[in-house]
Amino acid sequence: MIILIRWGALSASFWVATALIPGIDVMGGFTTYLWVALLFGLLNATLGSILKLLTLPAVILTLGLFLVVVNAAILMLLARWSDKLDVTNFWSAIFAAVVISVITRLITGFTKRVVQS
Repeated sequence: MIILIRWGALSASFWVATALIPGIDVMGGFTTYLWVALLFGLLNATLGSILKLLTLPAVILTLGLFLVVVNAAILMLLARWSDKLDVTNFWSAIFAAVVISVITRLITGFTKRVVQS
């Protein structure tokens, strides 16, 4: 159940990112957002874990801000591999990574409180 909530939160955060940030486009409807969120989650869980481990010194030196760069790189990699997601430049990916992280945290935190009550 929790994984479905996180998947939905990630899909919603992709929708918000495409609505707010020029340069990020998802070509398709609701199921496409679910597909892109699933691919991003899988890439972040596998390749993202390895990248975060390799860049641990930079993450420590920047007090965690370098994680935004890692997430943006994964987002750009997903855009390169998928024909459903389009990212025009690295700055769009940076801002989208921030929006996706914030919205996902808010939705997940809110639903966690609701489920525990």
